[in-house]
Order: sequence, then structure tokens, then C-alpha cells
Amino acid sequence: MPVPSPAALPRLDFRNTNTLWCSVLVETLVHCGVDTAVVSPGSRSTPLTMALVRHPGIEAIPVLDERSAAFFALGRAKRSGRTVVLVCTSGTAAANYLPALVEARESGVPLLVITADRPPELRDCASGQTIDQLKLFGGQVGFFHELAVPDARLELLRYLRQTVAHACDRTHRPQVGPVHLNAPFRDPLMPVADSSALALQVVLDETFFSHLAPAPVEPVAEFWTPPATARGLIVAGPVSPADPAAYAGAVGRLARTLGWPVLADALSPVRHHAAEGVCVVAHYDALLRDNWQARVLRPEAVLCLEGWPTSKVLRRWMEQSGAEVTLVTGTGANRDGLHARTRQIMAAAGALTIADVRPETEYAQQWCNAEAEGTARIASALTSETELFEPKAAWLLAQHLPAGTPVFVANSMPVRDVEYFWPQNDRQPQVFFNRGANGIDGTLSSALGVAHGGDPAVLLTGDLSLLHDTNGFLLRPRLRGSLTVVLINNRGGGIFEHLPVAEFDPPFEEYFATPQEADFAKLCAAYGVEYVAVNDWAQFTELVKTLPPSGLRVLEIRTDRKRDAARRKALLDGRS
Repeated sequence: MPVPSPAALPRLDFRNTNTLWCSVLVETLVHCGVDTAVVSPGSRSTPLTMALVRHPGIEAIPVLDERSAAFFALGRAKRSGRTVVLVCTSGTAAANYLPALVEARESGVPLLVITADRPPELRDCASGQTIDQLKLFGGQVGFFHELAVPDARLELLRYLRQTVAHACDRTHRPQVGPVHLNAPFRDPLMPVADSSALALQVVLDETFFSHLAPAPVEPVAEFWTPPATARGLIVAGPVSPADPAAYAGAVGRLARTLGWPVLADALSPVRHHAAEGVCVVAHYDALLRDNWQARVLRPEAVLCLEGWPTSKVLRRWMEQSGAEVTLVTGTGANRDGLHARTRQIMAAAGALTIADVRPETEYAQQWCNAEAEGTARIASALTSETELFEPKAAWLLAQHLPAGTPVFVANSMPVRDVEYFWPQNDRQPQVFFNRGANGIDGTLSSALGVAHGGDPAVLLTGDLSLLHDTNGFLLRPRLRGSLTVVLINNRGGGIFEHLPVAEFDPPFEEYFATPQEADFAKLCAAYGVEYVAVNDWAQFTELVKTLPPSGLRVLEIRTDRKRDAARRKALLDGRS
């Protein structure tokens, strides 16, 4: 084999065994389609961090707090659909990844975690910053492997290349989700030059990596024969596809073929893309609170796409209906929490083929009429609302954000207000969320990951979710792009006001609502974040009509938690 010129593979670092090992690892990642790594500081991960920083095909983003880093990577992977790498040092650093990996597993997000570790001879002997990292994340990852200790031998580098490529593939197949590689390193961790790897310069060229490629994503075609009924409907559940318009178009074609109405979660693109000739229903929660409507609109067959919406009213109605359910999801996971009479099909919505074309039914028209009445009633009530009432923030965002805005919706009350009050529209916002495990942790960091490198984005969040992740503000100097945080500050957990436990105070206020005393203006100042106190809806509308091209800002809307809980319930129940 001819000896390559010194510039033939400048991306490989032959200074010592660790530098070569890690540069081969990173080159493999790049050939497998990885372009982003989120790195937290530490000593044992030094060789890998330096290799990531050195490679021109990788954006290496430093994040101090590992929990924040993991959620930032989660948001970045949600936005791009590509595998994002997480790197940390040994010890408890890795344990902070767990909440984000739980979310990644439940919501199907491709993350590749590489935890640096001490070599085997330095474990279980009280050496510093060392814990048992083998299978640290248990069943939360789809694949685990401990890499060999770096060795400058061709057969070991081939093993490294194949194993890392396999790990990248496992983030996408057979199910999308997180994987874990544990990477032990011996000293020297610094890139000091020795002669241990020089001999391999003559054998490592571009052909060593040329066979590698990103994992293909191939939709599985499925043929479905729908039940013979005129009372069928489609439920479009939460999903963040790579191409929202194409997904909404595919669902629209299904609806036109069947002649069925579509109950579209606000976390589905279907609510935000016009579908000609399709009855799209946004206010099903309010409609189904009316007992007469619930009886009249009861279905006999349901095609559920990806999973059930947040609404407990809808879920309870579905359980009571006894309808035959077909659940279509892109993963093999069981997504039917209702345990209905369900047949599950593993396929993309666009890959579902239906036998015959059916005309629009009387049942669909009933839904269209009910939706028109519900939309008008809610719009009238919110238009006349002059006080800072929590649901109106979501309703106004739907109307005034620039078309196509990425919107990250926090859990608890924000996601419910979006579901209840964000109307059907054609403004095509890209809606993101952490609804796999439904936690409030990592909300700000996830939203920053979505915003990074893209169009100006918005986060709709409550005060407790934001306070739970204030270390996310440390990412401000690294943010390429813009994030506007719409903060609903009702001093506590508003969702608990809608649960039976709210009637038991004490201890409700102190132990469930848990109001905090943080001054958000001072908090933002400490992190160098722009802060605006919203005084009225006219000011709010002006602030969100045009989003800044760069930076991080917080718009605080102070509300009355107990008053708004009562008014929200009255509005949904048709009493206001």
C-alpha cells in the first residue's frame, strides 16, 4: 500500500495511542452522519473532547451542567432528527444524564452517550471520581457496550470503527432512542507526542471509513382495511416529524379517503397545516365535556396516529365508547395506555394504504358543526378577556407568532392550555415537546437545543418548570439563534389546582403547589438574559409578532393561579 502524503488524512491524530483512538472514533461518527456533540468538562474525557473539538465536521458545544447538556442534546436531536453525541467524564457526571435518557427512550430521540471511565485496573480500589458505569442506564438505552482500552493496533481500530458505527445505527434501529458507550482511558490523557501510533500512518487512509454511511430511514408500507362503519374518526396524537407539512398532508389524504374527521392534538402538525376537504377538530376537550355532545359524537372505529392526546376528557370518552381502535405508530413500543380493543400497526402515517375511497359522512359533518360552535364560543370569551388570564397566552401565540415559528411547549399547564385553546390554523408552527415521560426537568435546555442554529424560537413554560432548569441559562453565550421564553408565573404548580388534592389545604399549598420566591428579573440579570414584564395583552402581542434574530429573552406574565384555574374550568365547561 502506498504511503499517503502527510495531508492525506489530517483529521487523524497520530501523536499517541489515545489521540489516534479518539480521532478514529470521531471520524467514524462523522461518516455515520453525526455533526453535533454536547460536551461537559472533565479530566478523564480529555482525549475524546479534544478529538471532537479538532474535527471540522463536528460542532462541539460545551455545557457545564450534565443534566442541562443532556436535555440540550435532546432538543437538538428532536429538531434535526439526527443522532447527537453526549460526552462526559467519569463518576457521577454520567448519572445526571438519566432524566434526559428516560425522555429520549420514551419519545424516540436518537442520542449517543459516551461516558469516559478509568481503566479496569483503577476501578473498585477507591480511585477518585470512579463509580460502576457498566450498564449505568439499564433498560433506558437500547444498546450498551464498553469499549476496549485504547490500543494502537489495526485490528483494534477496526473493532472500534465497527462498534461505533453499530452504536450510531442502534440510535435509529430497530427503534429510535438512546444508546450508551462506556469509554475507558489510560494516561496520558493529554495529547503528548510519543511513537506508539506512528506506524499506522501508512495504513489508515480514507478507504478505512469509505464504507460507512448514516442509517437509512425507510418507511414500512402497510395495507389497512378499515371497519365498515360510517362512524369512524382519526385521532392525530403528539408527534414531531422531520417534515411536518408532509406528515400533515399524509394524514389529510387518509382523512379524505376515509371520509372521517380528524381530532388533532396541538402537538401534531395536523392542527397547524390546512387540509382541504378535511374536518379538523381542535376543541374536542371542550366539546366532549357536554354529555349530550359526547353521546351524539360517539365513534364505532378510531384510527389513532402515534398515541393519545393529553386530554383526560378525550381519553375517558374513548374508553367508554368501546370503539375498535387501530393504532399506527412509527415505533414498536406499546402506545395504547387505554388498553382498548386495539390492533397496532408499525408504520409511518404516510405509508398506510387504504383499500377504497369513501364520501364524507354525516358523522364528519356533525363534528364540523360542533367544532365551529366551540371555536366561536372560546374565541369570543378570550377576545373579551382583558386580565392576564393564562390560557389567553397560548391563544394569542397561535395568532401572532411569525409563520413557521419553532415552539417548545412545557409540560403541566402550558401543554394543556395549548391543547385546549390553540385553534386549528395554517400558520405551520413547528411544535416540540417532552411528552415521553412528561416531566418538567430540562425544559429550558431542551428548548435551547431546538432553537440552536435554527429560526427564532419560542418556549411556553410555567414558573416551576423554568426554575427547575435555570442552569440552562448558562447556555446563553453559546446559543446560535434566538429563544423567547414566554413565562406564565402563577407562583406554583397550576396543574395541581385541577386535581382533587387541591381541596385539602393544608398541606396542598406548601407541598403540592410549592410556590417559590424567585425574582425572575434579578435571575435573568444574573445570567445576562433580557427580561420584560408583560403588563397587558397589547404589549404581549407586539412582543411576539416579531422575534429577535439572536439572543435569549424572558417575557414574564404574572397571573393568579386559583382564579385562572376556576375560570379555565368554567370556560371549558361552557359556563363563560
